[in-house]
Parts: sequence; structure tokens; C-alpha cells
Amino acid sequence: MTATADFRRARDFLLKHREDYTAAYDGFAWPRPEQFNWALDWFDVIADGNDRTALHIVEEDGSETRLSFAELSDRSDRVANWLRERGVAAEDRVLVMLGNQAELWETALAAMKLRAVVIPATPLLGPADLRDRVERGRVKHVIVRAADAPKFDDVPGTYTRIGVGGTPAEGWERYEDAYEASAGFEPDGPTLADDPLMLYFTSGTTARPKLVEHTHTSYPIGHLATMYWIGLKPGDVHLNISSPGWAKHAWSNLFAPWNAEATVFIHNYTRFDAARLMTEMDRAGVTTFCAPPTVWRMLIQADLTQLRTPPREVVAAGEPLNPEVIEQVRRAWGVTVRDGFGQTETAVQVSNSPGQPLKSGSMGRPSPGYRVELLDPVSGAPGAREGEIALDLSERPVGLMTGYHGDADRTAEAMAGGYYRTGDIGARDEDGYITYVGRADDVFKASDYKISPFELESALLEHEAVAEAAVVPAPDELRLAVPKAYVVLAEGWEPGPDTAKMIFEHSREVLAPYKRIRRLEFGALPKTVSGKIRRIELREATAAGSDAEYREEDFR
Repeated sequence: MTATADFRRARDFLLKHREDYTAAYDGFAWPRPEQFNWALDWFDVIADGNDRTALHIVEEDGSETRLSFAELSDRSDRVANWLRERGVAAEDRVLVMLGNQAELWETALAAMKLRAVVIPATPLLGPADLRDRVERGRVKHVIVRAADAPKFDDVPGTYTRIGVGGTPAEGWERYEDAYEASAGFEPDGPTLADDPLMLYFTSGTTARPKLVEHTHTSYPIGHLATMYWIGLKPGDVHLNISSPGWAKHAWSNLFAPWNAEATVFIHNYTRFDAARLMTEMDRAGVTTFCAPPTVWRMLIQADLTQLRTPPREVVAAGEPLNPEVIEQVRRAWGVTVRDGFGQTETAVQVSNSPGQPLKSGSMGRPSPGYRVELLDPVSGAPGAREGEIALDLSERPVGLMTGYHGDADRTAEAMAGGYYRTGDIGARDEDGYITYVGRADDVFKASDYKISPFELESALLEHEAVAEAAVVPAPDELRLAVPKAYVVLAEGWEPGPDTAKMIFEHSREVLAPYKRIRRLEFGALPKTVSGKIRRIELREATAAGSDAEYREEDFR
């Protein structure tokens, strides 16, 4: 069986059992080809003579770009030939820093065809971050928006410089010239399954970013699991709100939808506008929708009934989604937001797949192809009811990174004892559903009771005044530590003692005494460039003390 046929067999099996979790989980087998190039062996195959829309981008000003599968295949061939003429070769590191623009998808396919290694980067990065990526990533070529070219004036190196859009600065190549290159691409050699494909710099919430290495199979084939979780089918129009440069963008704006032969739809905005987004979703006929919790929380601030035709499938990823948000969407759209759990290092490990009974607060059951264990926090043994979420490496899933590039110690630590250890804590019930508890380093004790910040944050978000919340331990003479909440208020609410009193009262009503919020502070939450909350900064600020803090005992 050819690699393409084996991939299609696995894909079609998941499509056949898209609403039968037991059959899908019990019967799925990962394709494990010796040679595989997703761009050549899958995308070009499904693109042959295919005029269906593969990529549809709507800009803020209303202009649009539509490219068919066949057009993207041709364009990526030309870009690959042009890049090869400029010295891009197999295993060369290419830093790609583009927005949601057609060139991003063309470059991804072209780099795969050349067997080059892509280092995705968000355009939000500045010179300091770029110097780190170029140096540690051993970058040989950069492809960036022409407007971002000045950022590289202070980034030393002999790398090839390619600018997209506008007149390139001196020393920069013009990407648009690639469209004049010859059509038809011939690879220089075979692509081995374990050849490197991507190097992701993680967002670094507590330390310098790690380099997560993926292969030509771990993400392209691994995201068959993501396709299954979302519930994608051929012909779907899929909208995933995610910034280029982060792993979730490749998850759901590249591999998962095109694994399913679906259309990738992008509404490219600079400022989030819920009403405009829903208008574009209706106009494009979006059938499947994925967004991070931050977007879902902003959406429920708007009138969700403006969306005339809600998507068939709606999912959330990035961080756990709070139950109150899920309920508001269900009431307005008649569909339930299904949570999923994965990392830059993997595809979706645990999820609520289509058609399955859902349990409030649970992120679902292990994805097909993943053997998920909970490791006891003391002994490290599998089978715990609550413990660290880990993947059994005796049946190593294809959708798992090679390791942390250039960091053997971190890789060995993550893969110790025959398990890949996620660093996240979960609890499993009698039906196999796993509920997220928190990061291992975020869970803390108060009065000798274990506290899950996520549980407390979910309770706070049930109050109409709270738009976002983050809970960390605050020092306390009696209890050693008590929960402190940092709160971002919803529109129309003002910080002050009256609002603080209402939130403390809400906490007393919905939380057990040992879980109650005892400290409260209003203000913006520190976040990484990818939008994740930097809890380490909040813990440090809490330890230092603050005059802006409210205390629950003052409102009794």
C-alpha cells in the first residue's frame, strides 16, 4: 500500500466513525509510512484538477482572496522552485513570519516539498525574540512581511532575506517574483517519515522558550486526531481563530481541514468585532468553528443570535473553557462547544468528539491513537484517578514531537519512565472522561486543601461582571496560602469596593469555604505574545504585596 493510500485509509476510517467514539478508538491505527511528504503525497493528490476552494480570506476592508486546491498546488510548486533557486535546500531552517495571507499557506506547502524546516513566528515578535530564534534555530532564510523587514536590521546573520508585499529594502528578495518561476515541481529526493519539518518556539510562560521539533508525520498525520475532534468532513468550511506563528494555527488552519478536504476560511481583522465576525461566518457558510477561550468570552458579550446559521460543530482549545460560557453558546446557537486538550508537542490528546455524551467541565476522553494515563503524583505509577496526564510510549502515538531540539535533558525529563509527561493534572471518572485540574506548578494548597485555579476561575466567570480571571496563591499567616483572584471586568463595570463586594459575595455563594476567593485585585492580566496568562508574574506580584488589593474579611 502506498503512503497516500495508507493515509487515506486511516482518514476515511475516522470519517466513517466520526460519531462512534468506541469504534473509532478501538479500531484506529496510525499510518506509519517509511517515506511521506504531506504536500506531495496528500495535498497535491487531492488538488489534482480540483477547483473547489481550499483557502478563502476576507479582509477587514471587504476584499477577498479565494484559491482552489489546484491553484495552491500550482503556486506552491512555483514558490518551491523559486526558493530552491535561492539556495533553500533540505533541512535548511526557514523562519516564516507572515500574517493570515495566502503567501503563508503557499510557503508552508513549498517548504514541505523542499524538505526545508519551517520555524513559524508571529509578526508580533520584536528584534530581541528574533535574534533568539535566528541564533538558536540556526536560521538560513527568513520570509517575512516587507513591513517587518526593519526588525531584522538588528538581527545579525548571513541568512537569505525575502520580503512579502511592498517594495523590499536593500538586500531583500521580492517574494512576488516567485509566481514567475517554472510550474511543476520535482523533489530532490525522498522524504523520510522522521525528517524534521517544523521547529516551534513555545510561548515561554515561565522560562525561555523551548524548541519543539516535529517531523513530516508527527503533525501532518498526527492531526488526523484533530480532524476527528473537530468533526470535519469533506466540503466543510472551517473557521479557526488563531494567530499565525503558533501551533494551533497549523493544527486547524492547515493540517486538520486539508486532511478532511475542507475549505480554510479566514476573517482577517485587526480589531475583534463580534457582529462583523458573525456576518462573515453567515456569508461564507461556516460549518465548523474553533476559537480560543478568550474569543468565546468576547463573543458571549455580544448578541449571539445575530448569527443566522450557526456552525454544525463548535470547539475550543488553548486553555480549558469555562462551563458558563459553554452554556450561553448552547442557549443561543443550539450547539455545544466541545473542549479538547493538546499541546504544541502533540495533536489533540483528549477531546469531546462529535455525537458523544458530554459531561460538564470534562475535556472528554483520549483521542483515537492516544493511550492516555494519569500518573500518581507520588509514585509516578499509572492508573491514578487524579494525576499527571501522560502518553504511553510503548504505543507511541504518531502525533507526538520528536523532542526538544538541542535539549537532551529536557527531552529525557519529558519522556521519562516510558511516558511522555505533559505537566498538566487531570482527574478521570468511572466512564473514562478526563477533567482538567491545572498545570502541575499552578495547583496549590490552602489550609491543607488542594486548590485548582481553573475551578475557581470558572466560578468567577459565572458572574456577569467578570470578563477574565486568574487565581494564584497569596501568603496567609493562618492558612499558609489563600486564593487571590486577578480580575478583568466586563464592559460597563467599574473597579472599586462595590464591585469587589459583589464578587466576594458571589464567591461565597458558589464555592466551598476552603475554595473561596480571599483576595481580589482588578487590572489587566500579563500574557505571553500568544495570549497565555503569565501566572508566574502574578505569583511574584502577589508575593510582593499590593495596595490595590481587596480582602474578603473587610466585606463581611
